[in-house]
Amino acid sequence: MPMSWFLLSLALGRSPVVVSLERLVEPQDTARCSVGLSCHLWDGDVLCLPGSLESAPGPVLVPTSLQTELVLRCPQETDCALCVRVVVHLAVHGGWEEPEEGERSDSELQEARNASLLAQVVLSFQAYPTTRCALLEVQVPAVLVQPGQSVGSAVFDCFEAGLGAQVRIWSYTQPRYQKELNLTQQLPDGDNVRLVLDVSEEQDFGLLLYWDQVQGPLKSWKYKNLTGPQTITLNHTDLFPCLCIQVWPLEPDSVRTSFCPFREDPRAHRNLWHTARLKVPSSGIWQLDAPCSLLAKVALCWQVPDQGPCQPLVPPMRQENVTVNMPHEFQSVRGHPNLCVQVSSWEKVQFQECLWADSLGPFNNDMLLVEMRTDLNDTSVCALESSGCIALPSNTSTRAAHLGEQLLQDFRTHQCVQLWKDDNLGALWACPMDKYIHKRWVLVWLVCLLLVAALFFFLLLKKGRVKAAPRARTALLLHSADGAGYEHLVGALASALSQLPLRVAVDLWSRRELSAHGALAWFHGQRRRTLQEDGVVVLLFSPAAVAQCQQWLQHQTVEPGPHDALASWLSCVLPDFLQGRAAGRYVGVYFDGLLHPDAVPAAFRAAPLFSLPSQLPAFLDVLQGGCGPLPGRPADRAGRVAQALQSALDSCTLQSGTPGCGEAWNPGPHPAPK
Repeated sequence: MPMSWFLLSLALGRSPVVVSLERLVEPQDTARCSVGLSCHLWDGDVLCLPGSLESAPGPVLVPTSLQTELVLRCPQETDCALCVRVVVHLAVHGGWEEPEEGERSDSELQEARNASLLAQVVLSFQAYPTTRCALLEVQVPAVLVQPGQSVGSAVFDCFEAGLGAQVRIWSYTQPRYQKELNLTQQLPDGDNVRLVLDVSEEQDFGLLLYWDQVQGPLKSWKYKNLTGPQTITLNHTDLFPCLCIQVWPLEPDSVRTSFCPFREDPRAHRNLWHTARLKVPSSGIWQLDAPCSLLAKVALCWQVPDQGPCQPLVPPMRQENVTVNMPHEFQSVRGHPNLCVQVSSWEKVQFQECLWADSLGPFNNDMLLVEMRTDLNDTSVCALESSGCIALPSNTSTRAAHLGEQLLQDFRTHQCVQLWKDDNLGALWACPMDKYIHKRWVLVWLVCLLLVAALFFFLLLKKGRVKAAPRARTALLLHSADGAGYEHLVGALASALSQLPLRVAVDLWSRRELSAHGALAWFHGQRRRTLQEDGVVVLLFSPAAVAQCQQWLQHQTVEPGPHDALASWLSCVLPDFLQGRAAGRYVGVYFDGLLHPDAVPAAFRAAPLFSLPSQLPAFLDVLQGGCGPLPGRPADRAGRVAQALQSALDSCTLQSGTPGCGEAWNPGPHPAPK
């Protein structure tokens, strides 16, 4: 939400100062580290699960203290929100223990001690009704790894919060080797500006707030006699560049200290422009009213009837500086309904009013010709259009160019009205265009009919062309490790789907990558890649998976064991369901006879749910998505996949010891899509 962002500390001395909040223009979260460290911020939020304490296997990186700083996130110049920057200070915890005989060789121990430290640091933020968790990967080179020593800090920008909110911040690592740090902070409230007057206690002083106007004497706004210390609150809309503060001790011959803290402040300048008004008191007279002087230019412009942008008349007329709160008139200018005045600042038009709109009526369909003097005491003529001033005659395709000879003839025969003239610069002429408006309409209609016929013929030709083959869509299968029989069933589904124009990803085919990168990183990367490519994530529910999901939703943890993969992909996908982003991205699946549909947790029912193989055709339609129909007859495709699934399902249900369903099964190599 927009908010005020000035905190003023004013002392009765020679150096009053103003402190404003830092402004961030980057709309996304960012992270950076101190010198020597490297940082990487994971995309999106992660699930807030501290987990249980674990013993450090050696030196580990842990957070030691938290600091916060208020900043402003301003994706647009006039749209700022209060944001909390978090600084995490890090240190090395623990050290290498001497190995028992036979555990490690000296070379292995030395190699471990020379390796850099990598830590996953979680920042958890809570400010009603918002809860967020961000994950930072911080790497420390081996030369900085000294047990018990601080190694630097990581800075996260930033968590947005509302004015007056109470925020709580926690920090811990994954895995967690110590108790999480926490910090509570109360944010300032109100849409106001606070003037903190640092005056000695019991000292009487005078305070004057005034507008320091360059054009004229200062204008008093508020005057008070106070006793220090004091905090005065101003509405943020009262800030102007010329708003000044004067304080002095209530003593004989005291010296007054004046300070104008908002002269260079963008918010104060925006308030000034929002307050300023351009008026036309009478025909041809304009006045800009504002509480402060404005750095702006004023110029005449030409407004065409089609409500396009008003074209500035430069050259030949020069721009002038603006003097506020005084009536002005353009000398030697003849009135015309299309002549308007523009007030601009920093090459941006702030105000526009048409000077003769009330007295001369609506805009005319006239063409403005600009006559300019040349160095050879000759003149050139151009017609003012939206693309610029078009020299006449011209070969361009504009309206003025098509009528160039006629307009020049009107100009030479004095059929145009002179609006302004300068002996050194040139003149402005308004030439009526009504006599040209109704010509050539028959030719225009013929051209339109030819275009419609050509378009109809093109559509007929395009209708008979063969459609291009669809691009294969990605399907990511996520399941629980319920035993060899269930893995065989999952593998059969993945293999059958890979025979269709689908790119299938499943952890059974990527165990080497899973072991190298870890389950959490692998599932997070696969989910992000699949959704970026407009793919679909398929969640396979089994009785054991449902039980673990229920335990997760109730206690935000699962028992360690064979379901570590389930916990990893749950932490990746559950935030999408809880935040309403699951539609069109996720599909739920369970197998006939292994699970009742009511057993699937309610949190996951935002996605379509299918029983396989009985609902296979509808499931394949959802996988197809918006990529066009798959080749072959739908019945043949569903029949091939159903046959493979039914065979694996029969094999699984005949096994004893559910959910294990038999001996360990080798999923084999990843089949190539056809």
